[in-house]
Amino acid sequence: MSKTRSRRNGHDKPVVIFGGAGFIGSNVADQFLSEGRLVRVFDNVSRAGVVRNLRWLKERHGSLLNVVVADIRDEVAVRGAVRDAGEVFHFAAQVAGTTSPEGPVHDFEVNARGTLNVLEALRAMAEPAPLIFTSTNKVYGGLPGLELVQDGRRYGPRDEATRAHGISERCPLDFESPYGCSKGCADQYVLDYGHSFGLKTAVFRMSCIYGPRQFGTEEQGWVAHFLIRALEGKPITLYGDGMQVRDILFVEDLVRAFQLAQANIDKLRGQVFNIGGGPERTVSLLELLDLIEQRTGRRPEVRFEDWRTGDQRYYVSDTRKFQEATGWAPRVDVEQGVTRLHAWLETLAEERASHPPIRGDALEAFAG
Repeated sequence: MSKTRSRRNGHDKPVVIFGGAGFIGSNVADQFLSEGRLVRVFDNVSRAGVVRNLRWLKERHGSLLNVVVADIRDEVAVRGAVRDAGEVFHFAAQVAGTTSPEGPVHDFEVNARGTLNVLEALRAMAEPAPLIFTSTNKVYGGLPGLELVQDGRRYGPRDEATRAHGISERCPLDFESPYGCSKGCADQYVLDYGHSFGLKTAVFRMSCIYGPRQFGTEEQGWVAHFLIRALEGKPITLYGDGMQVRDILFVEDLVRAFQLAQANIDKLRGQVFNIGGGPERTVSLLELLDLIEQRTGRRPEVRFEDWRTGDQRYYVSDTRKFQEATGWAPRVDVEQGVTRLHAWLETLAEERASHPPIRGDALEAFAG
């Protein structure tokens, strides 16, 4: 029945999502599954919360979902996963930039070599599936040439054009940290395989994404992390002075962008796009704490530590290139998004109470 539904929608090949059990991956998977598409999630289930995401997807979509528990460093498993793919999304990565100096070889093997495995698997296909890859704004380094001024409880660029539009894809690459180097390497390989081998590839250099299914930590997913700490009454550590600014994008808006990218891949192939909330959806760390206090009535204790290497005091995406190419624009503003994430986090305790933890040896229950 599920395959019939998929073919009726004009798609009889599965959507393959590397890192599909994570925050972004599970949201992308849910969208395609909700449209009746077959989805194959490839994930090593090493991150906290991902098994819970798989259970959620399986309960909602049943046999439309196929789960491959494997590591992106496994060339054979990767090639098998894309054997009949119609579209491919690559989100699998070591994502904690702050801890990457502790294991730079691991960063390279997962982020750079793992991506090369995906590209080579696609190149081996008779009809290679199009690929959307998520890179990071960290490929631009700490933006040392960007002159900033203090504006209330936030930093802002002195240059008016940058203030109005953000950082564009023309910004020079400046890899910092093993994380930045490994993701930057992968970023360039994805673009080159489009140019050198004709693969249909596009790269999203992402700013801060947030929303449901995000189990944020200090190392990754800071918007959710701040909310979780506030709800749990635990302190938050800010590195720097808290006035650093990011543009934040609600995951629902990102999923729409991914779908538009795949739908327009012939036009977008071989290109890179900065993706985030843009200048209209910016917030400093201190401002987010203010908003959380307004929404929850709780303000966590804040501790300050020194700035971390490569931390950008200001990063806002100039998304005009992608908007002009596809007509995409974000719809969810900061207050709406934080409110929706807060509501989801409040339901999480009930979900956890109704489902005991799943042992690793029970993951075969998700295969289908």
